[in-house]
This record gives sequence, structure tokens and C-alpha cells, in this order.
Amino acid sequence: MSNEPTPPPAGFRPGELSLAREALVLNNRSFSWVTEKVCGIVEGPAPKWWYVATAASALLALVCFTLIGYLISTGVGVWGLNSPVGWAWDITNFVFWIGIGHAGTLISAILFLTRQRWRTSINRAAEAMTIFAVICAGIFPGIHVGRIWMVWFLAPVPNSNAIWPNFRSPLLWDIFAVSTYFTVSLLFWYTGMVPDLATLRDRATNLWKKRIYGFFALGWRGANRQWRHYEMAYLILAALSTPLVLSVHSIVSFDFATSVIPGWHTTIFPPYFVAGAIFGGFAMVLTLMIPARAIFKMHDLITPRHIDVMCKILLLTGTIVGYAYLMELFVAFYSGNEFERWAFLRNRVADPFIFGPMFGVEPAPYWWAYWAMMLCNVISPQFFWSRKMRNRVIGVWIICMFINCGMWFERFVIIVTSLHRDFLPSSWGMFHPTWVDMWTFIGTFGLFMFLFLLFIKFLPMIAMAEIKGVMPQGDPHHPSADEAEAVHLQEYRG
Repeated sequence: MSNEPTPPPAGFRPGELSLAREALVLNNRSFSWVTEKVCGIVEGPAPKWWYVATAASALLALVCFTLIGYLISTGVGVWGLNSPVGWAWDITNFVFWIGIGHAGTLISAILFLTRQRWRTSINRAAEAMTIFAVICAGIFPGIHVGRIWMVWFLAPVPNSNAIWPNFRSPLLWDIFAVSTYFTVSLLFWYTGMVPDLATLRDRATNLWKKRIYGFFALGWRGANRQWRHYEMAYLILAALSTPLVLSVHSIVSFDFATSVIPGWHTTIFPPYFVAGAIFGGFAMVLTLMIPARAIFKMHDLITPRHIDVMCKILLLTGTIVGYAYLMELFVAFYSGNEFERWAFLRNRVADPFIFGPMFGVEPAPYWWAYWAMMLCNVISPQFFWSRKMRNRVIGVWIICMFINCGMWFERFVIIVTSLHRDFLPSSWGMFHPTWVDMWTFIGTFGLFMFLFLLFIKFLPMIAMAEIKGVMPQGDPHHPSADEAEAVHLQEYRG
């Protein structure tokens, strides 16, 4: 037996094996396979389940808009809000939906600027989720004002009454923040789709489809100059979107932090809200993409690595959110402010089993919401410390559903438990949602799913142009590039 070392394989470059990373597209798929897989979802006939799900979600959306009409014609008395709890179900749902919309911009902008290549399989769906979630969020501030026909007064435009908006109003801050976020996110989403829309245009066999996709493709031909302008525009929009991730939910948190209400008046709210928004947004991305991955058999495009990385982000942000919860308790009890201490203990923490008897106080009226929030947002993500759990897709999906519920409970706890019992016992009162409250919120889920189902049927769910750039064939210096190109040409000619 010879003691000479085994020669390296042909095409080997020094350091290649030591720096090899897990592939982002499995099974050595070609460019043409990616195109056929993604475009096939759009071009093929819609399955029966799609029609059933679309009809059901459209019905729920119709319920939502019908109840909004009922609210406008009858008055806000059909809601459960009352004198102490002036912000209730509606603002809870607004903050919930606007938080869900943060993951799309994070995945698209911040991960793009930091050159995280794994984002390419999920960024398109996450961006679409952002747009639809912001649409659902924008409904609630509009109908919350009561006289919805006067809502245009929120815009700083001249009017015959010479009335200008109150720029110290949190409602006006939300209008500016949400409208700016929606506009930039929509432009970012659309700009990234232009090359893929051109692909659908070139493949379309129906004249109307070719015209529609061609109109939105903006004359894209894939020329070098077009790619240069496209990449510059995408980079600029990513740079504009990045501060929005931090600013929008910080401004939403100012709705509470700038008040003097016990439970709201705290400086930790801006980073706490931003971390919570990313936390809830990533959970919703996984909630949507795991079923889509299974239904459309996209296991080679959305790989276990993608799910594993997103679970780690959920673990990180969930730990930050848990730290914020504990810091709130610490500040309330260490600050010496008796009102803060009273609000946290008697409005939130005191349960009938452990902490109520421990401190000798009556149970908090909404103790169940507070501890449901702690269980879903702090305890459930800790399972992601285990690699086995991160590799169990069903388990990941279940935990994400818990997180979605927990993030809604978080907003409910912040708003309702801080308002229903504050400084004056004579003005205390309980909040109970009415059937109009509940079905309006359920209807927004129908609107969200209806828009998402239309998206996956008529637009490319995976960013084909971007995902091809992270495949080995996209690197001209990769040893397999020539071989892969030869296979691609053979498939094209065959």
C-alpha cells in the first residue's frame, strides 16, 4: 500500500472543501427546473382545494366588510369598548397586524444588505405577507375614529374648515408611519418581481396573460443595462426599508409610551415592540410557508436549512421579548411607583393559584391573558434549543401557531389591562368584546388569506431570479458551472 496522499479531484480549488456550505437548493437542480417549478404553480390549473379555500376566505372577508358597514350605519356602540377602555379590540388588532408585516421587510431589506443568501427562497412570500398584513392593519384605525367619512381630515391637506391635524396625536403618527411603510414595501415587492414577471410574460400562451404580465414587466429583456439599473433600484429601496423596520413599530409603541397610564409609560417599548414584531412576523412566515412547501412540493427550494435558520431567529427574538417582559416587571417593582406596581400585580400577574396567594391579593381580572402570553411567547420558543425540534416540521408549525396567539394576547394585555383599572376606582370597568368585535377580527383573517391565495396563484411565490443567483450554476467560477450549463442547454434543446 502506497503512503502517498490521494490526489485532489479535478477542478479542486484550495480551501473549497473546508469552506463548503449546505446547498440552498437541494438535489443539484438546474435553472430550468426552478423556472418550471415556480411558473408551473401559476400556469397550471388551480387545484380544487384552492377554490374551496379562496371561497371560504372571501366569505370571511365579506363578513368583515359587512360588519364595517353595520358599524358605520349604527355607531361604535356595537363594539364592546367603554369609558375606561377606549382603546380595545380594534387597536389590539391594529398593532397585531402591523407587527406581522415586519418580517417581510426584515427578510427582504436587512438580510439583503447583510448578504444572507438563504433569504431568497422565502423573501417573495414574506414581502407579500407584509403588504396584506398592512392592509388588514390599516382597516382598524380608520373605523376606530367613529365618523369614518371624516377620516380624511387626518391627512395634512387644506380644507374649507381651516382645520389641520393635531401633530401631537398618536393617531396621526400611525397614519404617517403605516402609509410610508406600505408604500415603500409595495415598491420593494414589485421591483423584485419585475424579472420574474418578464419570465411569465415570455412563457404565457394566452394573449391577455401575455399583455398583463408584459405591462407590469416594464419592457424587461434582461439586458446588462437593465440588470444594472434593477440592482441599484433594489439596493436603494432596501436601504430605505431598513430604517422603516425599526421606526414604524417604534412609532406605534409611542402611542403608549408617551402617555402617563400605568403599564404604558415606559422607555423599553420601542425596542420591545420591534423585537416582538419580528418575532411574530417570522412565526407567521413559517405558518404560511410550511403548508405551502408541503402542498406544492417545494422541499428542494425551501429546505430544512431555511426552517432551521428561521427557528433560530424565533428563539433569539423570543428570548429578547421574554427579557422585555421581565424587565417590565423589574422596573414596575423597583421604581417605587405605586401605580405601576399596582397595575402589574393586580391587573396582570396575580393569578388564583400561585402569585395571587403569594402576595395576598385577589386574582387579576385578566390574569389568564397575561399567563397565556407568557406561555406562548416565552416558554414555547425555548423548544427550538433542540435541533431535533427544529427539524420536526409539524412541531415547528405548532409552536408558530402558539406564537401567533401569544402575540395577539400581548397586545390585548398591554392595552386592556392598562386601561380597565387605572388611577380612579370610580372609573373602573371591564371590557367584553361583542360579536361584532370578534367577527370583524376573524374577517380580517379571511381578507388576509384571500389576498395570499390570489398571490400564490397569479404571481411567482418564489423569487426565481434571486434564487438562481445563489445556486452553484450562478457562480461563473464554480467547478460545476460549465457542466451545469451544458445540462441546461441540453434540456433547452431537447
